[in-house]
Amino acid sequence: MLSAPGSTTSLVPIRRIDWIQLAAGFALLACVVMVWRWGGTVADSQAYYDTARWLRGEIPASTLVAPFPYRLLVPAVASIIPGDLHNGFAMLNWLLVTSGACLMSACALRVGLGPRRAVMAGLLMIVSVPTFWFAPYLVVDPGSVCARAAFVLALLCGQPWLAAVAGLLGTAVREENILLLVWLVAMRRIAILPGLAFLAAAGAWIMAVRWWLVTGLPSYTWSPRWEQVLHALGDWRSLATIIGAALPIVPLALLGWRAAPQALRPFASLLVLMALPPLYAALCVRVDGRAVWGLYPFLVPFAACAHWGFGQRR
Repeated sequence: MLSAPGSTTSLVPIRRIDWIQLAAGFALLACVVMVWRWGGTVADSQAYYDTARWLRGEIPASTLVAPFPYRLLVPAVASIIPGDLHNGFAMLNWLLVTSGACLMSACALRVGLGPRRAVMAGLLMIVSVPTFWFAPYLVVDPGSVCARAAFVLALLCGQPWLAAVAGLLGTAVREENILLLVWLVAMRRIAILPGLAFLAAAGAWIMAVRWWLVTGLPSYTWSPRWEQVLHALGDWRSLATIIGAALPIVPLALLGWRAAPQALRPFASLLVLMALPPLYAALCVRVDGRAVWGLYPFLVPFAACAHWGFGQRR
């Protein structure tokens, strides 16, 4: 048995909801939000697009720029979608955004917040600056957010092995998601030996990608620099996307903290842990609102607990 002793929580079953109708509504809304720059490529997104092109055999590996090709899973899936790569990659991100919203709705239902709050949880994932500004581009962040949302839902459903699978897939999307597995083991939410096995598999994947699957790229280092901090404070575009991504999710999460069910409280430590990589990145390279976007799966459940004006737990 994978779950560690004492790791189960008392939760209500997921209430009935018309999931087909909800998913269709989320998909339509996500399409409306994302269509303005469908399949765009610039900066990071160009690097991910080139990775997918390399996997299709269209360009040589020498044209790739680290570390983006190491985040292999989403470009790999996009590369096997028939037809135009821009459209296929963008469609994949659209499906991932929709899936992430559905998973957050399921999380809200799982902790007993009710159908209307569940819908609001999904809407918070879609009607946001990151979905409008970043998701239309060919980036891997929608896959990372979706994997993190699946991780949270699996734990709320008392399925640590599914959470471990989500953490493993998330690591294949972005390397910092290995921290999900670190937290899973450290918090004893999974038995030690299976947890360490998943953690070892994630580490092996990272090493295999860097030293076997994608080789020969110029090395790169992220070293903290005071000059970068000063530059970031003057980068108003980056600051605007960070503030936009934080509003209204972060204030609502703070408001909802006191009303949050006990089952959500352990995720506060996971939120702190997963905030460390973007905080370190901010000392080394330019960051934007995607740093906050990656924390949505841990913030939205608390935000859904905030008082919306239509009842406390309805």
